[in-house]
Amino acid sequence: MVVSITIWHNPRCSKSRETLALLQDRGDQPAVRKYLDDTPSIEELRLTRDTLGLRAIEMMRIKEKRFGELGLTKDDDDETLLAAMAQNPVLIERPIVFANGKAAIGRPPERVLDIL
Repeated sequence: MVVSITIWHNPRCSKSRETLALLQDRGDQPAVRKYLDDTPSIEELRLTRDTLGLRAIEMMRIKEKRFGELGLTKDDDDETLLAAMAQNPVLIERPIVFANGKAAIGRPPERVLDIL
Protein backbone atom coordinates (compact mmCIF):
# COMPACT_ATOMS: atom_id res chain seq x y z
CA MET A 1 0.00 0.00 0.00
CA VAL A 2 1.32 3.44 -0.93
CA VAL A 3 1.11 5.93 1.91
CA SER A 4 0.70 9.61 1.17
CA ILE A 5 3.21 11.55 3.26
CA THR A 6 3.53 15.32 3.54
CA ILE A 7 6.23 17.22 5.39
CA TRP A 8 6.03 20.86 6.45
CA HIS A 9 9.66 21.62 5.73
CA ASN A 10 12.15 24.42 6.28
CA PRO A 11 15.32 23.66 4.28
CA ARG A 12 17.36 25.92 6.58
CA CYS A 13 16.54 23.76 9.63
CA SER A 14 18.84 20.81 10.35
CA LYS A 15 16.08 18.73 12.01
CA SER A 16 13.81 19.34 9.04
CA ARG A 17 16.55 18.28 6.60
CA GLU A 18 17.33 15.20 8.74
CA THR A 19 13.67 14.19 8.85
CA LEU A 20 13.26 14.58 5.10
CA ALA A 21 16.42 12.53 4.52
CA LEU A 22 15.18 9.83 6.91
CA LEU A 23 11.96 9.51 4.94
CA GLN A 24 13.75 9.48 1.61
CA ASP A 25 16.28 6.91 2.84
CA ARG A 26 13.32 4.63 3.62
CA GLY A 27 12.21 4.98 0.00
CA ASP A 28 9.39 7.41 0.79
CA GLN A 29 8.87 10.41 -1.45
CA PRO A 30 6.92 12.86 0.70
CA ALA A 31 5.20 15.91 -0.67
CA VAL A 32 7.29 18.81 0.58
CA ARG A 33 5.50 21.94 1.71
CA LYS A 34 7.83 24.82 2.42
CA TYR A 35 5.51 26.29 5.01
CA LEU A 36 7.38 29.60 5.27
CA ASP A 37 6.46 30.27 1.63
CA ASP A 38 3.14 28.38 1.58
CA THR A 39 1.77 29.44 4.96
CA PRO A 40 -0.87 27.18 6.53
CA SER A 41 -4.23 28.79 7.17
CA ILE A 42 -5.59 29.07 10.67
CA GLU A 43 -7.99 26.23 9.79
CA GLU A 44 -5.07 24.01 8.73
CA LEU A 45 -3.26 24.89 11.95
CA ARG A 46 -6.32 23.97 14.03
CA LEU A 47 -6.56 20.62 12.22
CA THR A 48 -2.83 20.06 12.70
CA ARG A 49 -3.10 20.81 16.42
CA ASP A 50 -5.98 18.36 16.74
CA THR A 51 -4.24 15.69 14.67
CA LEU A 52 -1.06 16.05 16.75
CA GLY A 53 -3.15 15.89 19.92
CA LEU A 54 -1.26 18.86 21.33
CA ARG A 55 -2.03 22.32 22.61
CA ALA A 56 -1.07 25.14 20.24
CA ILE A 57 1.87 26.15 22.45
CA GLU A 58 3.34 22.66 22.04
CA MET A 59 3.63 23.12 18.28
CA MET A 60 5.36 26.50 18.52
CA ARG A 61 8.94 27.67 18.56
CA ILE A 62 8.74 29.64 21.79
CA LYS A 63 12.45 30.54 21.71
CA GLU A 64 12.00 32.17 18.32
CA LYS A 65 12.69 35.91 18.54
CA ARG A 66 9.33 36.71 16.94
CA PHE A 67 7.48 34.98 19.82
CA GLY A 68 8.78 37.59 22.24
CA GLU A 69 8.43 40.46 19.79
CA LEU A 70 4.71 39.70 19.54
CA GLY A 71 4.39 39.68 23.33
CA LEU A 72 3.17 36.07 23.31
CA THR A 73 3.32 33.90 26.41
CA LYS A 74 2.91 30.21 27.20
CA ASP A 75 -0.36 31.12 28.92
CA ASP A 76 -2.04 32.59 25.82
CA ASP A 77 -5.12 30.70 24.61
CA ASP A 78 -4.92 28.40 21.60
CA GLU A 79 -6.77 30.76 19.26
CA THR A 80 -4.33 33.59 19.98
CA LEU A 81 -1.37 31.29 19.36
CA LEU A 82 -2.86 29.73 16.22
CA ALA A 83 -3.53 33.20 14.80
CA ALA A 84 0.07 34.17 15.56
CA MET A 85 1.36 31.09 13.72
CA ALA A 86 -0.90 31.78 10.72
CA GLN A 87 0.49 35.32 10.50
CA ASN A 88 4.08 34.37 11.43
CA PRO A 89 4.84 30.85 10.17
CA VAL A 90 8.38 31.08 11.56
CA LEU A 91 6.70 30.29 14.91
CA ILE A 92 5.56 26.82 13.75
CA GLU A 93 7.71 24.01 15.14
CA ARG A 94 9.39 22.07 12.39
CA PRO A 95 9.20 19.71 10.75
CA ILE A 96 5.69 18.32 10.92
CA VAL A 97 4.99 15.11 9.02
CA PHE A 98 1.50 13.93 8.07
CA ALA A 99 0.66 10.33 7.08
CA ASN A 100 -2.14 7.82 7.65
CA GLY A 101 -4.43 10.48 9.12
CA LYS A 102 -1.83 11.19 11.81
CA ALA A 103 0.84 13.81 12.37
CA ALA A 104 4.14 14.01 14.24
CA ILE A 105 6.75 16.67 14.91
CA GLY A 106 10.18 15.44 13.82
CA ARG A 107 12.04 16.24 17.02
CA PRO A 108 13.87 13.95 17.06
CA PRO A 109 13.49 12.99 13.39
CA GLU A 110 12.82 9.31 14.25
CA ARG A 111 9.60 10.32 16.01
CA VAL A 112 7.86 10.53 12.61
CA LEU A 113 8.37 6.81 12.03
CA ASP A 114 5.63 6.13 14.62
CA ILE A 115 2.94 7.36 12.19
CA LEU A 116 4.14 5.43 9.14
